[in-house]
Amino acid sequence: QVQLVESGGGLVQPGGSLRLSCATSGRIFSFATMGWYRQAPGKQRELVASETRGGSTNYADSVKGRFTISRDNAKNTVYLQMNSLKPEDTAVYYCNARIAVNYWGQGTQVTVSS
Repeated sequence: QVQLVESGGGLVQPGGSLRLSCATSGRIFSFATMGWYRQAPGKQRELVASETRGGSTNYADSVKGRFTISRDNAKNTVYLQMNSLKPEDTAVYYCNARIAVNYWGQGTQVTVSS
């Protein structure tokens, strides 16, 4: 059973920071491309950031320079450090592990508001 468990969401003021974590089953983590997606109300789910098992990263243009994805192979965990948050970053954030198929976490709410 593959499980992805996210944590770290919450309410933050514009300009603030949050760090999301996603703990995974060890047997997939080493092989998977790990990613973070988000879905705002009324919008499609979109890729925020991803990192291959080899360490190559990819970011949405809207978050470049503000968000950083990283993975801790010893802890089978992927992180998303989010700085300089904006109200338009408000969404449910989902962890994703991609091998031959996609695995998803349950999502964590991030709300950026004053």
